[in-house]
Amino acid sequence: MKPVICKYCHKPIEKRDQLVTLSNYLQIRPYHYVCYQKVEENTKTVWKLTTPLNGITANIRFVLLLLIAGWFLFTETYGAAGIVIAIISLYSIIFHITSYFLFDQRIPK
Repeated sequence: MKPVICKYCHKPIEKRDQLVTLSNYLQIRPYHYVCYQKVEENTKTVWKLTTPLNGITANIRFVLLLLIAGWFLFTETYGAAGIVIAIISLYSIIFHITSYFLFDQRIPK
């Protein structure tokens, strides 16, 4: 199995607690925790376009979006607008699951 390589320093990530995966548009990128901080410092934009896909806040966001998507998909709340909200929620859920299987699962704890 190939090691997970940091996109900033190009070194392998050895432990899962060092890993931070970021979603930037349609890309998922792995970083060391320290490298992620450097990337955040060097980023000079008005909007923060990168969002971490692992960690406590990302897991809470994942559960909340899963509940929202499930609610709007399986009920008739807001009709067609509810389905659109559910699809937008599923976008982030799919990125979180993809990140888990591509990076988190390959690195030992």
